[in-house]
Amino acid sequence: MSNHSKKSASDNLVDISSNSQIRKVYNKKGRVKRAIALALSVILLIGGTGFVYYYSVLNSLNYDSLNYDDDDDNTDAITATISELEGDGTQLSLTDGELLQDSKVLNIMLFGEDNSKADEDENGLSDTMIMLSIDNRHDKLKLTSFQRDTYVYIPDYGYNKLNASYTYGGAKLAINTIQSNFGIKIDRYAVVDFESFTEIIDTLGGIDIELTQDEIDYINYQLYKNNQSDEWSTITDSPGVVHLDGKEALWYARDRGLDSNEEAIGIAGDDWDRTSRQRNLLETIFESMKDASLTDIVSIVNSVGPLVTTNFKKDEITSLVSHVLTYLNYDIEQYYVPEEGLWYYDNETVINGSTCSTIKIADLDAQRLAFAEFVFEDLVTGSTTSTDSSDE
Repeated sequence: MSNHSKKSASDNLVDISSNSQIRKVYNKKGRVKRAIALALSVILLIGGTGFVYYYSVLNSLNYDSLNYDDDDDNTDAITATISELEGDGTQLSLTDGELLQDSKVLNIMLFGEDNSKADEDENGLSDTMIMLSIDNRHDKLKLTSFQRDTYVYIPDYGYNKLNASYTYGGAKLAINTIQSNFGIKIDRYAVVDFESFTEIIDTLGGIDIELTQDEIDYINYQLYKNNQSDEWSTITDSPGVVHLDGKEALWYARDRGLDSNEEAIGIAGDDWDRTSRQRNLLETIFESMKDASLTDIVSIVNSVGPLVTTNFKKDEITSLVSHVLTYLNYDIEQYYVPEEGLWYYDNETVINGSTCSTIKIADLDAQRLAFAEFVFEDLVTGSTTSTDSSDE
């Protein structure tokens, strides 16, 4: 463990290994739409170079100061430069009860919020969540999706689906839930909603992405069904690379097929497909940004800044500004939690007196190790291989 981690161990301690309630559930035998907008927003927030700094951009952001916790910051990961650190042989152990963190890996939780049904004083829904890891030790951007129906222990609330944590306590409780169950420190977060997502994509001038015929049909169906188009065939392109505007891109990111009670138009799918599409969309956006000019980046940041709520601080954003062009040229890897082979469906889970389907993790220790190896690779004690990218 790094000196920084040891120094702040009392603040970062979440003793997962002794949480008998969590382990009791996960030791059972048997068989994890909005986050894309978030990840894009974070990248845009830190856009620019070390030679140009626009205070007007920073002042346009919605800073969630109520959720700052200076004693719980992995500030080294936020402020560290890309240059090599002393003591590069840091080892991270899953058995010591501390949240895992590395001074050269910044973990940002990205939430896409559907607040259409929430009261003014309530949190909206965040059914899909993605953690963006900026890994300066291995020169990679890493995307981890969390399945919304994963059965987890929510601190102070008991067992429920993962997405309930956001409804109960917003980003802070959702982060605490992920940390408590999976053991990795999350440093910062950002939130946008559906409307903001469409505005961000439109600000970019749309996005070119490869679509199947089923995906085209799904987007057309939802646009027509939700009175966003007067005709069925909004997209008339053949399968292949298609240009999407904001509303079309949103339906792509939300695509998990059609439920049995919807009109039968032959579109199958599930939540695993949806999270895969979200990561695909994000990776496509990253690739498209590689050739952006400084003028383009500044213009985009000025436009999308007011649409984002974040607990990044201004000085932290300044620290990241000079490296964004480097980050965009990192290799991109993907992962999802729970991992294939470590989960099973339970169609008879009782939550708040009602029976529902959930995704339960069969082996929590194995899942925690696999997740840690993806994020931190060979720094994890007991890791024998460097984690490669994983696709659904």
